[in-house]
Amino acid sequence: MSGINKSRLFVASCFALITTAFAFGIRAGIMNDLVKDMSLTDTQLGWLNFMGIVGFPVATLVGGPLYNSLGPKKLGWVAFISHFLGITFSILSESFYPLFFSTFFISFGNGMVEAAYNPMISDMYEENKASMLNKFHVWFPGGIAIGSLIAMGIANMDGSWQMKLAVMYIPLIIYGFLFFGQQFPKTANEMDKASTGSNIKAMFASPLYWMMVVCMVLTATTELGTQGWVERILGNSGAQPLVILFMVTGLMAVGRFFAGPIIHKLSIPGVLLGSAVIALIGIYMMSTATGGMVYLAAILFAIGVCYFWPNMISFIAVYIPKTGALGMSFIGGMGMFGLSICQPIIGKWMDTERANALASGLTGDAAELAAGQATLDNIAWFPAILVIVFGVLFVMRKKWLTPEEGVAH
Repeated sequence: MSGINKSRLFVASCFALITTAFAFGIRAGIMNDLVKDMSLTDTQLGWLNFMGIVGFPVATLVGGPLYNSLGPKKLGWVAFISHFLGITFSILSESFYPLFFSTFFISFGNGMVEAAYNPMISDMYEENKASMLNKFHVWFPGGIAIGSLIAMGIANMDGSWQMKLAVMYIPLIIYGFLFFGQQFPKTANEMDKASTGSNIKAMFASPLYWMMVVCMVLTATTELGTQGWVERILGNSGAQPLVILFMVTGLMAVGRFFAGPIIHKLSIPGVLLGSAVIALIGIYMMSTATGGMVYLAAILFAIGVCYFWPNMISFIAVYIPKTGALGMSFIGGMGMFGLSICQPIIGKWMDTERANALASGLTGDAAELAAGQATLDNIAWFPAILVIVFGVLFVMRKKWLTPEEGVAH
């Protein structure tokens, strides 16, 4: 890879992922603003979250098959243009539907970032794929932490939700500048190592791959379904929701940065199993805790979901490498697609549980707290299922994860 500045490409990729993360972190910090300014219901917020996510799988399902022929450079510029259009038109929106549709462009850009840069990093760092993919994905929770902190600071200065969204221009401009004029690594297709057709064949030849696709939906919803609704769910728990979001995502960023030794010691299946167990405990505690105990529950939740996303991608890159860029893009896209479907459902759970709480005689903040905790009870089913599936995967790892599929970490 002579002539390729791998460090600059990696840093630029991280800023692209920060832009993606800002979309999640800042959106979580403007929900109450949108309720006040546009009189939106939680169900409408759920549909906004749906549109803020559904573009991701659309982009990965488009970008994944095109990666081998177009490469990361062209897909990356599609991400940049989509981000710019989405941010700009979202800021200009004055009602639900313009915001609804402009949000799609942001999420489409988010998906293109994953479609372009996960396989690029995997190709650039063949000897330590899992470690570098974890370091890349440091900047998703890290970006959410920074974005939520900025949103909280702007809120304390009585700034508008439009001002919060405008902050997304900063990492956008940085990653565009860093990528400009750079030489990119060749794709597997350009090196005659693989093709999209061979990727598809490998995907359909592996039942294990499809099991992991289903698990990706559950891990994504466990992590991002909870984080995306933290302000609404925990707003009346006695803890500051944006402080929780900042703390959770900050801890996740640190955990992912130091993931290499943990993966080496426990293996990727072992890390996924441990993560599911701890995430289940954390969400259960959040569904019952109030006041200061919410922060302890949030710490456990952060430790649990920390390694989900990057190690699901790493699992495919390491154990089922013949699925290639398409395999990594598709599983990420399906995770986000499943999460997008769950967004209106979570919003509906909030509205339904609030109605149940009011019917039972609770009022005001007490009803909101009961609704939030009952919603977390429902979300807890996702990691509970993962504990079983990842437990089986861990026990059967020596039989299912054969050397021919690749076992290097």
